[in-house]
Amino acid sequence: MLLRLAYLGVTNAFAVLRLLPMSNRDKDAEILALRHQITVLERQLGKGKARFSPSDRAFLAALLHRLPLPALRRLRLLVRPDTVLRWHRDLAKRRHAASSRPKQPGRPRTVRSVRTLVLRLVRENPNWGYRRLHGELLVLGVKVAASTVWKILKDAGVDPAPDRSSSTWASFLHSQADALLACDFFEAVTLSGARMYVLAVIEHSSRRIRIN
Repeated sequence: MLLRLAYLGVTNAFAVLRLLPMSNRDKDAEILALRHQITVLERQLGKGKARFSPSDRAFLAALLHRLPLPALRRLRLLVRPDTVLRWHRDLAKRRHAASSRPKQPGRPRTVRSVRTLVLRLVRENPNWGYRRLHGELLVLGVKVAASTVWKILKDAGVDPAPDRSSSTWASFLHSQADALLACDFFEAVTLSGARMYVLAVIEHSSRRIRIN
């Protein structure tokens, strides 16, 4: 179709060049002759319809769609003016569909940061399934589908939550060390015999001790 449309454009461009040296009288005579030939063709067709190829429709739609509807209705055409406008709408739809079609088929790839976050959450919370992970992502403002979370886990070789080993106390402390504090309240007696009450707090991640 594109090759045929290009051929029509080139041939009609040469036709326009041929019209330049012609006088208005000669052009009017040619127009009347063409209109009469269309009348003869319509009489021969009778109730039949002239068949236009897709390239013919595209060329006529591009050529005539800018004309006002009253002027378009005055033209001697083998089809109705509304048909020409419909051809132009179809041409615009196909052009928009072609420009909107994604260059690569299928869903777009998941952002790397989302994949990293999902794997970090499942590493720190091995008992969470993909639906729990999906819910936590929504809380964090990350909008992805639950099926996307499942695919990330599957591609990373992470087993479903029931098949993973249960979390131990040591692994829990290791995964949550940044957010955990251990505290103890005890009594101490100084060399002078004064009694003091001490609250000691230790940070699990850094092992830093704070005494109040």
